[in-house]
Formats: sequence, C-alpha cells, structure tokens
Amino acid sequence: MDIAVWIVTALVALMLGGAGASKLARSKEKIFENPNMGWADDFSQPVIRLIGLAEVAGAVGLVLPWALDILPVLTPTAGYGLAVLMIGAAGVHIRRREFAGIPFVLLLIAAPLFVAIVRTIALV
Repeated sequence: MDIAVWIVTALVALMLGGAGASKLARSKEKIFENPNMGWADDFSQPVIRLIGLAEVAGAVGLVLPWALDILPVLTPTAGYGLAVLMIGAAGVHIRRREFAGIPFVLLLIAAPLFVAIVRTIALV
C-alpha cells in the first residue's frame, strides 16, 4: 500500500506543483492564452499567483515532511488543503459552465484526499 500512496503522492505533487509553478512564473495574459485556462480571466494577477503559491506549497508539503520524517503531520494537512483548493477550482469551473474539465478536477480532489487519509491513518 505504501508504494501506491507514494506513486499517487508523486503524481499529485508533479501535476499541482508544475501547474502552480506555471501560475507563479507566467503573466495573466500568457496563462489566458491557453484555451483551458479561461478561468484566469475571472481573477487578478495577485490572486492567480496566490493560487500558484498554494499549489506549489501543497505539493512540497505532500512530499517532504513524510519523506524526511520532519513534522509528518504536515503531509496529510497538505493533502486536505490541496483537496479543498481543488474543490474551489471545481466550483469555478461549474460556475463558468466548463463541464468538460470537471472529471480531471474530481481526480485532483480525490488523489490528494486519498494521500491525506492514508497518511492520517498511518499517524494514528
């Protein structure tokens, strides 16, 4: 089971960490050029960067505390936080009637939630 959790952890960290880094590094205009990123038009540049920072911090928090055994409670905390962030993303997509991306967003809710639950159980 631990191998499966690490695989899911790595995939979530790579996807959300990469997405967050992209939001941090690129301007709102560059982000908006991607047809799948129409939601960016609803937010200011500082809010987009804050979302990116939350994604990067969550990705780091999902991996490092557990891997280094330094405050491992931060790993499930990061997983729950990422799931909440993605619930917000789902809400934005639903509000914008962008239903095609919802299955992927649901995956990005379920995966960090899975990691958080398994790591919480391991802590108890």
